[in-house]
Amino acid sequence: MSPDYPADLERLRAIALALPETAERLSHGSPGFHIIGGKFFAYIWHNHHNDGETAVMVKTTGRDEQAMLIEAAPDFYYTPPYLGPSGWVAMRVGRPDTDWDRIGDRVAISWELVAPRRLLEAGGR
Repeated sequence: MSPDYPADLERLRAIALALPETAERLSHGSPGFHIIGGKFFAYIWHNHHNDGETAVMVKTTGRDEQAMLIEAAPDFYYTPPYLGPSGWVAMRVGRPDTDWDRIGDRVAISWELVAPRRLLEAGGR
């Protein structure tokens, strides 16, 4: 679990809100990021149901990509409750070696997966 959740939230907020037409709102008590008028592409959970984790959840292309990511880096990625069956993946944050560039890349990919065609055709991120 992150020793400085507010700082982790601010880092994620800066990454997510830098993407075109994005906004933040609470979803089930946790901050979530979505395309205005559209779908969510990232969430951050801190000790969700007392699981001892601070994690950023993002969409993947599906269960195959989710499994590949978890297999490649099981200390970083895991299947989150509730969202996992839909192919979302969780990334552990709050560690001294947290790779925020990697998290930023995955957040941007997740944004692209839910972005409407007009945003992608306008140049995307």
